[in-house]
Amino acid sequence: MNTFLRKLGAAAAAIPLAVALLASPADAAGKIKIALAETPSDELAAFFVALDRAKANGLDYEWTAFSDEELAIQAVLSGQMDIGFGTPYAAMQRSKAPIRIVFQLSKLKFFPVTSKKYDKLEDLNGEPIMLHSRGGGTDSIANVIEDKVDIKFGDRSYVPGSSNRVAALMAGQTDATIIDLSNKNKIMKIAGDKFNVLPMFEVDASDEALFANLDWIKNNEKDVDIFVNALLSVWQDMAEDPTIISKETDPNGPIGQLPPEILGTLDEFYAAAVEGGLYDPNGGGEKAALADFDWYSRAGQLEGDLSTLKVEDFWYLEPLKKAAK
Repeated sequence: MNTFLRKLGAAAAAIPLAVALLASPADAAGKIKIALAETPSDELAAFFVALDRAKANGLDYEWTAFSDEELAIQAVLSGQMDIGFGTPYAAMQRSKAPIRIVFQLSKLKFFPVTSKKYDKLEDLNGEPIMLHSRGGGTDSIANVIEDKVDIKFGDRSYVPGSSNRVAALMAGQTDATIIDLSNKNKIMKIAGDKFNVLPMFEVDASDEALFANLDWIKNNEKDVDIFVNALLSVWQDMAEDPTIISKETDPNGPIGQLPPEILGTLDEFYAAAVEGGLYDPNGGGEKAALADFDWYSRAGQLEGDLSTLKVEDFWYLEPLKKAAK
């Protein structure tokens, strides 16, 4: 997708603007460098619990929060960071670097939320919609909605951040947008009488995944295994008891420093997320890869016939297979 490639080019120039939120470069020697695609939030609480478990098992790491997914992807492509967040399918297909996904962090569980003007997806034919970013996840969702429901949206406007799009809805600046689970729950709790959550088809494709250069993965096999083991253990424990996230959140860590009103809703958020299928307790694997191929092909971020796409060209399954044992 040309837009996606242009964003990658812009991202390369913008990398220095990323905000390092932990160790200084002098402290970073020997540490795995993790590129987050956003700043710490309730949605990252489970990930930080997994980091704490991994640290207890010997993983030495630092993390940096980039302002968006494209920057995190480019940081890994350039070798500035070791492992990152995102769904870099277009970059993997076009780049010569052997980037591979090792774990599905979350699924694309986003929700079309509109004013009362609309009751179903078909009602949005020809109507304007507000999305996160051009070429990003919500843009992909809009593309797939058009394909599956046989509609065509009107003008697309872009406002980064689900909370900002909620504010736009509340202010009457838009009648339709696509937002995440947390913000969907918030707006319906605050003003459910003014808005509709339109029925959506089931989606198993990845929203966020953990990826790295295959050569780096193989050269750091022990650390990658510790990391994936920790993630899988948290995702499986969370499926059994969503309150495990608040119980294990370090009060002195980045999630513990979030405002009390956010920390106080962690149990509610993760209970809803688990019930809504946001997290795969098996870490995705081949099932997720095949769902991703279908989704991102429809979204225009993967080229070629689906039958020609091979799981091993996009995922490295060995760490997940070992963790499952």
